[in-house]
Amino acid sequence: MNTKLLSAITAATAATALLGLSAPAQAFSFGTGGIKFNEDTEVTFKFKESHGAFTSSLGIYKVTDSAITQVASLFSETKSSDNGGADEWKGTLGNTVLGSGSVAFTFLANKVYTLGLSSDNGTVYSTSSLNTGSEGSQQAVFGGPALWDALNRETTNVFQAAGQFTDATGSLFGGGTTIAFDDRGNGIDADFQDFTVSAEAVPEPFTMTGLALGFGGLVAARRRRANKTAS
Repeated sequence: MNTKLLSAITAATAATALLGLSAPAQAFSFGTGGIKFNEDTEVTFKFKESHGAFTSSLGIYKVTDSAITQVASLFSETKSSDNGGADEWKGTLGNTVLGSGSVAFTFLANKVYTLGLSSDNGTVYSTSSLNTGSEGSQQAVFGGPALWDALNRETTNVFQAAGQFTDATGSLFGGGTTIAFDDRGNGIDADFQDFTVSAEAVPEPFTMTGLALGFGGLVAARRRRANKTAS
């Protein structure tokens, strides 16, 4: 390979690497302590299933001081379950919840949010400190694919064991996370099976931009070399 061309490739690769290294890390919170990003971030939510006796709806709420305001509706049940109390009041997409089962929402930078599950039994929030009546109670669990593997076994004792999962910061941008709610029904059984969704953030485009810039530098270097040869 021509020495000048090799130098151009090396320079372009180094520039891309430096761009990647200089990219600021995305700081965020996405768990029972609240939802907050330092950059505008799009997150795609997908409905998995429900196991609650109430007809519920899940929304996104903005938290400003002591005010909690709903800013988006994600999924709403048309009935409490597919077939009464069968399979622990199981509700599925296309039966209990209509539509595509997938909703994207952009969280604005430096704003505080929470997820809220509303039913005839009131509203519980994914941010534990916002739950009243039983002050600061945990009503949602966050976890990666392993959490859904456990929840999908559809037995109450497995759902209750899922309480150990509390945050999802490690997987939100890499494969997504599962969020499961307890609606305080059935004597506040804390089974964390009443409404389950997944969430995955769209990766930052910076890496692809860096690669594009690096490739652009390579093309420019080759053109300069061709022009010099022609002259």
